[in-house]
This record gives sequence, structure tokens and C-alpha cells, in this order.
Amino acid sequence: MSWPPLREELRGLEPYGAPQLDVPVQLNVNENPYGPSTAVVADVATAVAEAATTLNRYPDREFSELRAALADYLSRDTPHGIVPEQVWAANGSNEVMLQLLQAFGGPGRCALSFAPTYSMYPEYARDTMTPWVQGHRETDFSLDLDHAQALIEEHRPSVVLLPSPNNPTGTALPPEAVTRLCEAAAGYEPGGIVVVDEAYGEFRRAGTSSALELLPSHRNLVVSRTMSKAFALAGARVGYLAAASEICDAIRVVRLPYHLSAVTQAVALAALRHAPELLGRVDQLRLERDETVAWLRGRGLEVADTDANFALFGTFPDRHAVWQGLLDRGVLIREVGPDGWLRVSIGTADEMTTFRDALTAVMGADGTATEEGTR
Repeated sequence: MSWPPLREELRGLEPYGAPQLDVPVQLNVNENPYGPSTAVVADVATAVAEAATTLNRYPDREFSELRAALADYLSRDTPHGIVPEQVWAANGSNEVMLQLLQAFGGPGRCALSFAPTYSMYPEYARDTMTPWVQGHRETDFSLDLDHAQALIEEHRPSVVLLPSPNNPTGTALPPEAVTRLCEAAAGYEPGGIVVVDEAYGEFRRAGTSSALELLPSHRNLVVSRTMSKAFALAGARVGYLAAASEICDAIRVVRLPYHLSAVTQAVALAALRHAPELLGRVDQLRLERDETVAWLRGRGLEVADTDANFALFGTFPDRHAVWQGLLDRGVLIREVGPDGWLRVSIGTADEMTTFRDALTAVMGADGTATEEGTR
């Protein structure tokens, strides 16, 4: 008999995780390369010190002050405004998604998304024993809305997961796509929720709207965000969502007691006080992204249109050889997405110069990896 008594469907599986390697240039997990300033660090330290004086008590389990601050921040992206009752937060957007599946998924229901997309989505479904249905994207990684609507009508999912910008492709959804799929998911009983995952929303190009603007029109719409990317707060693990207050109340049923620590709440509040500064590098990263996309295309490579802080590029007959060739030169990117494609996070100007030099050395004149280049 096998030990330990793990669920049978989990046996032999590897835990999720990108490689964590100590190399000079790490461009594989879509982090913000710019750390917080000394002023931000000082404010965070003060906030944590104040929280530490109360650590003998449980934190505010409704994190009321943080919900109000997040609502104020999100209201900047919609003319309709967001109120605290519409906001929920957890330990990273990963926990937000897991709580959504715990509340609205489960046996006898299903969750649905469209590949290629974030590889954790089917794992959330698996962990909550929610059957997983996967549609497909077009060759340019956009959604065929007829296909998407037909799949929703056929399977009647309780949760539809729509990242925008999509990971790993960077593709953003137009408002009409969100509207159409929300209406499709509302067309059966009891209906399904549509989660637009805007983890990279702050990096979207000018003219690309947030799904937050559509919240008043669709009671089944959820828009999730994270402080890990644009806020450069990956180490703090803070994710959040905006939705109808009834959805937030439903999540409260499945949350663990006091799931957001007093320290986490203090750090997030301090970061929000410095939002203009922390987000000040977003424009610079957008510019570096667009220059990287143009350079890759100038090398004859395909690059997906991206509204995120990364670029998916290819295609390579042996993408692993290219990945390894870059790693041998001190540059770590991500081997993810469809066969033949690679994803590079956008780093500082110096890091992107190192990436370009390394890729030039790895690639042959015809745009493929040479034997010498990948040795």
C-alpha cells in the first residue's frame, strides 16, 4: 500500500513552480524589477512595527480598512466607483481564485477557460474537485467568441476564468467579449460567474479598458487583481477582487478564520499610501516592453501582442535549447505556453540589453538556435 494516503488523482504530480535559479538576470516570473524606495521601505517598516504591538490579538477578519483603501484605488479605473463591500482580498490572487472555486465550484459543477492560459487554473479546479473544461484560443491567441459562447452553453460552467491580459500570451479582452460571455453564463440556472483576472491590468496599453467598468452591468462578473506585479509587492502576497457584494459575502463562507494577517494588512495599506510612486515605473516598463517586442519582431520572430509586463515569442524547433542557451549566459526566462514559444518578463533597461545580447548569441542567422550557440 502506498504511503502517505494521498488522494489518488494527486499521486505522481509535481508541485507548481517556475525554476528558482541564482543567475544574474531573472526574467521568468513576471516580477517588477524595481524594488521599493527607501521612503516606502520606511513606511512599511513603521506599519509592521505598529502591527507587531497587537500580534497577541487576532487581526480584523473583515480587513475593513484595507477593503476601503482597495476600493478607493480601484475606483480610479472605472467611472462608476467601487465601494468596500464590493472588495475581497486574500494571500495573493492565487488564494482569491482558490476561494472562488471553493465557493462556486466543486463536484457536480465545472470550471472553464481557454488554452493557452495560466497553468494554475486547472490546478485550482483539481484542488477543489471541480471538473475542468478547456476550450481553445485562436492562432493569434484571441478568443473566438462563437466557440466560447457555445462551450459555455454546452457545459454550463459555474466558473469561467478569463485572464486579461492573458498569461502567458499577454492578450487583453475587449469589453464586448466580457459582456457576451457574462450574458452567456447568466443564461442558465443558477448561472455561472465570470472571473476576469487582471493580474497584469495596470500594464495594459492606452485605450484598453478595465473590466471594472462593466461591473454595474453584470452581477456575475468578478474582476481580480494583485499587488505582486505593478505594485512590486510579490513578496507580500496580496491579491484582491471586485464584484457584487453578494459574491464577496459568499466567499466569506469558505475563507479560513483571520486569513489575512495583521502584518499583511499593514504592508498592503502602506503600499497603497505610496501607490503613485510604486506605480511610477509602469510607464517605463510599458516602453521597455514595446521596444522588446519591436526588437524581437525585427529578428524575424513571432511575438504575441501584449498588454502585460512580458512577451511571448517564438517559434523555435527546439525551444528548450534556446532557453538553455540563454541560461548558460546568465539569463533565465520561462519555457511556458504552446510548443515552440518562450516568455520573457520585462526587466530593467540593462537587463533587457543583456537578454538581447544573449539571444543574439544563441540564435543563428535564420532565427533558430545554432549548435554552437546552445553548447
